Amino acid sequence: MHRAWIVAAAGFIALLASAAIRATFGILMEPLMMEFGWSHGDISTAASLNLVMFGIAAPFAASIAERYGLKRVVIVALAVIALCAGLITQLSALWQLYVVWGVIAGAATGAVAPVLAAAIGGRWFVERRGLVIGALTAANSTGQLIFLPLMAHLVTGDRDWRWVMAVVAGAAIIALVVVVVWFRDRPSDVGVAPYGGTLEDGIVIQQRRPALAVLREVIGDPVFLAVAGAFFVCGATTVGLIAVHLIPAAHDHGIPAGQAAGLIAAMGVLDILGTTGSGWLTDRYSARMLLLVYYTGRGLSLLILPAALSSQGHVLTAFTIFYGLDWIATVPPTVAIITSRFGRETGLVAYGWVFAAHQFGAAAAAGLAGAVRDSSGTYDGVFYVSGALCLLAALTLAALKATWLRTPAAPATA
Repeated sequence: MHRAWIVAAAGFIALLASAAIRATFGILMEPLMMEFGWSHGDISTAASLNLVMFGIAAPFAASIAERYGLKRVVIVALAVIALCAGLITQLSALWQLYVVWGVIAGAATGAVAPVLAAAIGGRWFVERRGLVIGALTAANSTGQLIFLPLMAHLVTGDRDWRWVMAVVAGAAIIALVVVVVWFRDRPSDVGVAPYGGTLEDGIVIQQRRPALAVLREVIGDPVFLAVAGAFFVCGATTVGLIAVHLIPAAHDHGIPAGQAAGLIAAMGVLDILGTTGSGWLTDRYSARMLLLVYYTGRGLSLLILPAALSSQGHVLTAFTIFYGLDWIATVPPTVAIITSRFGRETGLVAYGWVFAAHQFGAAAAAGLAGAVRDSSGTYDGVFYVSGALCLLAALTLAALKATWLRTPAAPATA
């Protein structure tokens, strides 16, 4: 077996485990409200802080990884996640939730997720790059979902919600050991060529581009702005809205937390198929056209979600299947567009900024949806607006000129 697949497997486990702490937002909302008397808005603010810090950490983590090594960054981040899980069990005040769950855990998860998938795909694979990026991206988003049934079981009845954090810490520690043993930064570190390439493909001149310098270079580019704007909507409608608020929304319609967690877990399993399949399609078809299909379909599905929750029948099942397949299928074509436009190394940091937009959208949706629910008593309006935003994102991408997508951006001049 080529060493690249071993590195990809180690990365898959790290991404799966690092996302476990973000799975706790929806499942712990009701227990925290009952124990501490906090509102939907209070807890949603912590989720928003987590997602903002996740987004801010992403581009800087890419630059830090270039300087100090990706393996070191991932090891430190996983250790911090495990520590945060322990600290969360000792919460006694809302500000502690904001600091530990929001700021520190958010930065640690952001140091792993966006950089690792793109770096492994870009450095270790010449062939099957889109497929690998799709699978690794699915690992992170799926990690946020598949732990939910176990977590829901741990908060059922009179059980203490703090046991949920034992799952988070255990997953992070196992992943840390896997990374220490099997992960390597680059093919050149072990004297092999990337999968499907030559030794020269694995040698990269260390540019160590500062994150802010890359942002200044790409911020005026129309492709970057369109893709980042669409990814803002992607984050808002997945990890910000559905991951945080679907379980409380289902509770409003009389659906038990365990059943709602099962729906999200099913999305997590389907997400592996959808995002990996999206990577396969990205290797073969137009990345922009794929994004048009994904955003349009997601928008239409959100518009029918209120009716699906009310009926609790086949419509809800159909929503779960489609949304799972589409959950983060946007990532492989997004990475393909950005790296094609800005190059492999600059593109890695540029994608960090695109991912930051994703998390800013997630943070906005997590916070605003909670506030709307507290004030109106329903999530329906949030779902309708989110569906319309997805359709707007599709129109924005459709307006991009095809020549922009085929032509590398000119380097910025001093």
